[in-house]
Amino acid sequence: MGIWKVFYADWQMECCGTPFSVGEEVSWPLLLADADDVLGGGWDDGLSTFPGSVVEATGELRMVRAVDGLVAALSGDAAGADGRFGGLLCVERHSDLRAETTGQVRAIRLVNQTWAPVSPGSRTHVPVPGERSLDVVYRCPKWFGEGRSGVLVDLDVPGGALQGP
Repeated sequence: MGIWKVFYADWQMECCGTPFSVGEEVSWPLLLADADDVLGGGWDDGLSTFPGSVVEATGELRMVRAVDGLVAALSGDAAGADGRFGGLLCVERHSDLRAETTGQVRAIRLVNQTWAPVSPGSRTHVPVPGERSLDVVYRCPKWFGEGRSGVLVDLDVPGGALQGP
């Protein structure tokens, strides 16, 4: 059994997600992403590092399984060193991931991200690395407002909780 921090992006939830509450069981396809590629990086409080092994490799898609049953796809840049994998676990609903990890939601924190224009006067904004705050909530919203970029979830994964191939 392990408690994993999982980032669920606002656009993933708004597109095809189902809101959930603390205490509910959920099943999600997960991607172990390079934390620097998600909202500008600075995810010190959300990183996961675990021993595991690649359980499936199809083309560029590699699936890794931790000893407690957590399963995640590896992003293109993610690599395991000495049997250890690390990054930011993210819900990924827009890919051909076939396996999901099942667990119980233990905590939900709303991610408030600071955004800034790419240049003075620009209408294009980018996330400011590491400038975010977390607000504890009981239920994940379906819709997020400006500056709210998703939720960071504590997911309790019992050993062997893998669905799919």
